[in-house]
Amino acid sequence: MSSESFANLCIFHIMDGLRDGLSHFSSNSRTALIYAVTPNDPLRIYDPQDLLREHQPKLKEYFAESQEWRKGSNHDDNTRLIEVIRSKDLALAGLITCSARSSSIFYQCWFTEQHPDMCSIGPTESWMEYAALLLSQDFATQNILRIDSSGHLLREYSTHAVRDYIIDQRNRIMGWDTQLRVYPILDAVLGISRTREEGAWARGELIFIEPSELDAIKYMAKFPETERPSLKNHKHVRKLLQSVENSSRKLVSDGKSVVGIAALPPTNNSISAAFKGDWGLIYLGSEVICSFADAKFSSTNYKPNLVHLEEYLLELDLSADTRHSLFQLATQMISTANHRSHGCTLVLDFNDEPVAIAGQPLEKPLDLHEPEIRGLARSLTKLDGAVHICKDMKLHGFACLLDGKSVSGENRARGARFNSALRFTAKHDNLIVIVVSADKPVSIIQRGVELTAVCEWKQLFSCVSTPPPFEEWIEE
Repeated sequence: MSSESFANLCIFHIMDGLRDGLSHFSSNSRTALIYAVTPNDPLRIYDPQDLLREHQPKLKEYFAESQEWRKGSNHDDNTRLIEVIRSKDLALAGLITCSARSSSIFYQCWFTEQHPDMCSIGPTESWMEYAALLLSQDFATQNILRIDSSGHLLREYSTHAVRDYIIDQRNRIMGWDTQLRVYPILDAVLGISRTREEGAWARGELIFIEPSELDAIKYMAKFPETERPSLKNHKHVRKLLQSVENSSRKLVSDGKSVVGIAALPPTNNSISAAFKGDWGLIYLGSEVICSFADAKFSSTNYKPNLVHLEEYLLELDLSADTRHSLFQLATQMISTANHRSHGCTLVLDFNDEPVAIAGQPLEKPLDLHEPEIRGLARSLTKLDGAVHICKDMKLHGFACLLDGKSVSGENRARGARFNSALRFTAKHDNLIVIVVSADKPVSIIQRGVELTAVCEWKQLFSCVSTPPPFEEWIEE
């Protein structure tokens, strides 16, 4: 195998593993790479799914019209495996980037998508740094026997990415002098999160404090050193979490056992796990790092993505106050349905004369400007059928049945709420339907089309040809 073919296969396997791993950690993700093996080689770009196509002007300015990307330490420096380059000049909207140099590859810059519902881009950046390291190692070793192992490592890197980011941040804050071990903490969090107590998921907060800082805490209750519940005993810790549910109290741990119960704010280097039922969030200090559910970590913050609704409202002839109130109302009702896991359907009707919908009518529409009526509206979402809200900020009906003729976008896997909404919106103009499934996905539907549908990117099978030079790609 020629060195060029070997390089192409290395790039393909690492990019495929990175893309697949990030797609499981976040939403479907594309990846791209710009690289030069030696200082004299031309820059090449591998962007099989056109992630960078809309960013050509900025990329041309940075890579073709400037030599800023070449600046840095000598690529022959063998004192470190890889040098990560922090550049503010290559800030591309909606993208996460990671640039690096090594003794085997003069320059490489990785790109992936920054999804709007990400808790933090930190773990993803750590993931991309590891991809850059593996590519450098593969180029250096030229070992055909391990050509696809790097891709396998990157596919399963989510826990390691979270751990690497937490360690990097804590090292910046307090140096290397720490007794907290992050892997056992993350393992315990996942173990507790999947342990039910009398059929109920865990709720409450568990905070991990550096052992040297434990004596400064004012405890509400502290356990004797010989009687402290072990963090490895997930069942015991899960039972103790019941004592801090729905309160400002927290279980305090030194990373090995539960020390006691206290009401304390996070420190800048503490690690916290907030259990919220069948999901939860990991914090470093007050910064959200990632979420967890189904015994795995994820980048999603579990907040509904209502960008399409916001854009639609901006196009309507409504006052700024009405637009803001409708958006806030929809957000509150969706969040309530999400957190209570009962799902709901909202019909936002912008016709001058409200659409007639079969359901429970009201003698007089309910004014949603009033806080008590808003609370009632959130409770009405629990009933079967849709809640009908008009642009006058009034609730005109509930338990509404949405009907219509069959449309091409129906999906039997999505259930009656979703498919009924498709049929109904295909039949009526000037309205939008929001469907919240009991398992949390939110769909925004208009004119028989799901605006929040996710594109499935084409599957890649090999990188058979050498990626084109950057100069050629930019001129296409």
